[in-house]
Amino acid sequence: MLNLIHLTATVKIPTLEAMEVHFSPDLEKKLHDLAAETGRGADELVQDAVAGFVDELAAMRGLIESRYDDLKSGRVKPIDGEQAYTRLREKSQNRRA
Repeated sequence: MLNLIHLTATVKIPTLEAMEVHFSPDLEKKLHDLAAETGRGADELVQDAVAGFVDELAAMRGLIESRYDDLKSGRVKPIDGEQAYTRLREKSQNRRA
């Protein structure tokens, strides 16, 4: 007869309930002006901006990790940094032309 014991652990994840953020006077004015123009609260605008930044950061980390995995596995071959800059300059010049 086999007895199985299931152990569970409670993990408490800390959350931020309140945070104080200090802005320069210029940025604070822009934020309040935008809040007045849009009819939304400044705190709501800041939360939306931070949420967007965190989502973008997570996506970028995923992309970087994926590219690293591609390099590590050999699916993608690295190129010299100077070659990369040359290609970027050429693409940029071709778009202007």
